[in-house]
Amino acid sequence: MTPSPPDAGAQPGATAPALARRDAEATKAAIIRAARYLLARHAHADITLKAVAERAGVSAPLVLKYFGNKEALFARVMSFEADAEALLDAPLAELGHHMVRHLLTGQAEHGADPILRIVFAPLHREQGDILRANFRTQVADRLRERLEGPDAGVRAELAVGTLLGLGVMYGIARGPHLRGTPIAEITERYAPTVQRFLTPP
Repeated sequence: MTPSPPDAGAQPGATAPALARRDAEATKAAIIRAARYLLARHAHADITLKAVAERAGVSAPLVLKYFGNKEALFARVMSFEADAEALLDAPLAELGHHMVRHLLTGQAEHGADPILRIVFAPLHREQGDILRANFRTQVADRLRERLEGPDAGVRAELAVGTLLGLGVMYGIARGPHLRGTPIAEITERYAPTVQRFLTPP
């Protein structure tokens, strides 16, 4: 009997459970991206699971399967924990450069921003308060804990605010001159401004 040909889409050595886990993680990531997209454009109360599912290209029951309900999904979306970990993942002396490049690359290549959704907190009433609290503790306070010297809290908030300004101009206003400039060049120009708050002379 002639053996069946291998699945052309399967990775060598990949087992069915491993592929299933990979597909599940990809689906969860797509749902979270869709929820973030909608949260940046609509009030929390106006967003339905159906809209999230349609944006993610999945069924609404699948959203429920992975997240349980709308509140559980948006609790994930309103957390900055994982994003802050990636955003701050560099030695302090190089952190300004890393933060700027990470932000721009995320917007340009993935249509995602690690922190920009805080800008839309006023849209979301009491959920906006949760978003603000998470942002302060998971981003600004976490950065403050890494800084040395006086006024660490002020410097951390100024650094994050400076980064947000760039994110708004690049990702929301979509300034044509800025977006027409290579990310490496923007980073070289802008990173020293952020770095001065992190490691002042």
